[in-house]
Parts: sequence; C-alpha cells; structure tokens
Amino acid sequence: MKEIIKKLSDSRVFVCTIIWMMILVFTGTLAQRDMGLYYAQQKYFSNWIAWFGVIPLPGGRITMMIMFINMAAFLFKPTLWHMKKIGILIVHFGALLLLIGGGITALFSFEGNMVLAEGSRANFISNTKRSEFAIINTTHKDYNDIITIPDEILFDGNIISPEGIPFSIEVIQYYSNVSPSSRKQSDQNDAYRGLAKNIVLLPLDNEKEAEMNRSGVLFRISGTESESDGVYSLFLGQSIPQTLTIGSESFTLSLRRERYYLPFFIELLDFKRVLHPGTNIPKSFSSEVNLITEEIPRRLIIQMNEPLRHRGYTFFQSSFSQSSNTEISILAVVKNYGRLFPYISSLIMSLGLLIHLLIQLPKLFKSKRAKLT
Repeated sequence: MKEIIKKLSDSRVFVCTIIWMMILVFTGTLAQRDMGLYYAQQKYFSNWIAWFGVIPLPGGRITMMIMFINMAAFLFKPTLWHMKKIGILIVHFGALLLLIGGGITALFSFEGNMVLAEGSRANFISNTKRSEFAIINTTHKDYNDIITIPDEILFDGNIISPEGIPFSIEVIQYYSNVSPSSRKQSDQNDAYRGLAKNIVLLPLDNEKEAEMNRSGVLFRISGTESESDGVYSLFLGQSIPQTLTIGSESFTLSLRRERYYLPFFIELLDFKRVLHPGTNIPKSFSSEVNLITEEIPRRLIIQMNEPLRHRGYTFFQSSFSQSSNTEISILAVVKNYGRLFPYISSLIMSLGLLIHLLIQLPKLFKSKRAKLT
C-alpha cells in the first residue's frame, strides 16, 4: 500500500498533468478560430479522450481526474501530517475542493434560454446547443404524453422503440446542420411520407456558433401495420408539424431544442427597453415577470446586471426580439451546482497560505538574527 501511495502521489505526475493541461488549453484556444468555442471545448476539455488526428490522448476530464487522484494520494503521506505543515494541508484540501467543484459543474450544470412573449408563461428552458426528438401523444384533451429522445442517441442505424409508443423509429441519418430544399421529381420514392415527400435535407458544415446550427433527421417508422409506415424527415424550426394517426391515437413528431423543465413558471407581464436619445440602440431593457410557485405569483423585475435567483437557477436579461404584435424577452438561464465551490476553496487556500506564512515567520526572523550576529 505504501508503494502504491508513493507512486500515486509522485510530484512528477502533478507536473506532467499541469504541462499537459497547458498544451490542451493552447491547442483548444487555437482550434476556436476554426471550429468555434463550443466545439473546441467539447473536443479538448469536456471529453475524456482528445483526438489529435487519429491519435487518442487524454482529454480535459481524464487529466483533471489524474490530478485529483495525485493530490488526494499526497494527503496519505505520513510526513505531511505535522503541525508545522498544517498550512500546506489546508491548501491541499482547498485545491481538492476546487477540483471537486469543477467536476460537479462539468457533469451536472447546464445553461440555456427562456423565450417569453408578453402575456405568456413557460416552465422550461431550451438548450441552444443540443436538440431532442419529441414524440407527443395528443390523444387526450386535458394533457399530452411527451417522450423525448436526446440527440446523442440519434446516430445512424439506431433503432428506438420507446415504451408506450405503437411504432419503432430507425434513424437513417442524423445531421447536426442541414439546409431544407425542395425535392426533385426524379428523387421521389413511394416510401416517403409527410414532409419527406417534398423536402430533402442537405447536410452543411457546422457553424462556429453552435446556436446557429439547424439539426435534421431522416428516419423510418415501422410497426404500425398501416400507411403510416415509411420514411420521414424533421428539421429544427420546422413550421408545419408532422402528425400521425395510428388507430385511435394521435401523435405529433418534432425535432426541437433540448428542454429542461422547471418546478415553477415564469410569466412575462411587461417588457421595457430604453433607447439612447436619437437612436434605435437600446440603453437598457428589463422584464417585469410573475414568478409562479405552487400557483402563488410573486411580481419581480429582471434587468441588466440584476438577475433573478430562485431554487438554484439564475435568470439573466440576455436579449429581446420584436414581432409585429408583441415584444419578446430572451432570458439566459444557468444552473450551476458547483457555483459556491470556487469561493469556498479560495477562502480555504488563502487561510492555508496565511497559516503557513505565520508558522514560517519565526524561522525567518531567527535566521536573520543569526546572520546579524
């Protein structure tokens, strides 16, 4: 066991992980120019493996995990557990807490947008970088049954058979960015159904800004034993919904931004914007909202630099839009489970450094006196 701890706590491992992390940061920063911030982050920092061409190398997550194990093993060294090194111990605990907070943030936190027109309410936020395949059973008048399939399992050839749905879905092709175009007469096929009869999805390269990509999917429905069996297509922002009637049940299929549902509603009462004099440039804008929790409304104002915080969610006044009939407020929403870890760990490490300095001061004064005498 001592030999294992000695190898795991080797300071050379820590130095190597720091150097490799610097290489990842440098490479990822350069890659942002060509692929954009989001895709560079996913490739080098949010992945367990970072691919450099055909060579697999440790990604940001593995690197940070190795660093955490190395620092944790260092605490098992018996030579560290002395009063004279109590400051160093506290600094190590603070650094470990910082790494734990970073891991929690990377694995569980998320962000997105909430788009509200005046007079409307919503209880979900949309992930502007991810999509989901939604199957909505609209048979019942009072409610809808919704099953969602995340885009990460919409890979080519995958067959999906959700429980409670009287058909299966075979993914023929999934595109992270497409351009819908009219289908040529020569390209017609009796297997096509719905939108796929008239529209073909043309794949495009990903935009640098992930929010600008329009995902699309070509898929086959089977098992209905009716005319509904066939090949369909959906794309993000599709204006005409794809509906199916199977027996006595009705379904709506859509490809939409991935949604996170909240345990409360936000209703936009009024959106206000103030322009710079003589221009159309907004000086400030704000949203007057009702925060509705368990049917109890509470009136609040969200404005620039004054976000709303509720149940771990933070709502920022991000942007706005206008239609011919109403104004639309766009709120950026963040839930960061590791939000407090950097503050706490910084205080702990500062305390550790201060204690270590105070412990070392008498030794410094003693050495100075010895030199003077």
